[in-house]
Amino acid sequence: MGRPIVFFDIDGTLLNENKEILASTRIAIHQLQQQGVYTAIATGRTPILFEEIRQSLGIDSYVAMNGQYVVFEGQVIYDNPIPQEELIKLQTEMQRNNHPYAHVSHDDFKSSVANHPYIRDSFGDTKIVYPEVDPTFHLRAPIYQAIVFCEEEKRSQYIDRFPHFTFLPWHTYALDILPKGCSKAIGITKMLEHGNFELADSYAFGDNNNDLEMLSLVGTGVAMGNALPETKAVADMITTSCNEDGIYYGLVKLGLIAPVLQKQEETSSSSQ
Repeated sequence: MGRPIVFFDIDGTLLNENKEILASTRIAIHQLQQQGVYTAIATGRTPILFEEIRQSLGIDSYVAMNGQYVVFEGQVIYDNPIPQEELIKLQTEMQRNNHPYAHVSHDDFKSSVANHPYIRDSFGDTKIVYPEVDPTFHLRAPIYQAIVFCEEEKRSQYIDRFPHFTFLPWHTYALDILPKGCSKAIGITKMLEHGNFELADSYAFGDNNNDLEMLSLVGTGVAMGNALPETKAVADMITTSCNEDGIYYGLVKLGLIAPVLQKQEETSSSSQ
């Protein structure tokens, strides 16, 4: 057996519903790292939106923006920005439909309008600060992901018109737009190859529809108890929810860490 590597999604996985990292999750990841198990993040977020999480957990390798930007030990090993001409076509369509949007680079993201309720609600639910307004951001920076904010029934206007893109909803009003074929699985494959990890020794934890390919690819895919039904369907194992120590109990069940919390609870009970 080679060196194991475990990939963690962020929202609904590393973070609970209150967007907090549970103490049990910190203990579990620290124990993994002490035992020589490699830890990495695989998320739809741009790197600037989880820098604090990386630093807090001591993780410096990650797959960001659903596989569009991959960093291994602080070094960029893969990036796949959207061609500018395609972004201009998208922007034209979004403006024609009067839908607000955002463009995401590896180190920044900007919105098209200020204080729009759809943008405010989408980012607010993930506790992300409303992005600054700059509708021409995509003309000056590499863009890896666009986001259109509209009602669910209007998403087909983009899905039907731009079949060469991948569309990933993550909120009632928010739809990520990425190059066709991109996924966390692509980014994970790049990292496994670069780090000489064996696929059989790879694990991943996730909960949403952008985790489907990732959980299907790795040696062992783990769905959180709060995961979507379709995410659970492709997983090899289901753990408890992100609010109920799901990372910790999943890693214990996999045999990657020892059940230290149980020992602590037993010690505490016996001392009373």
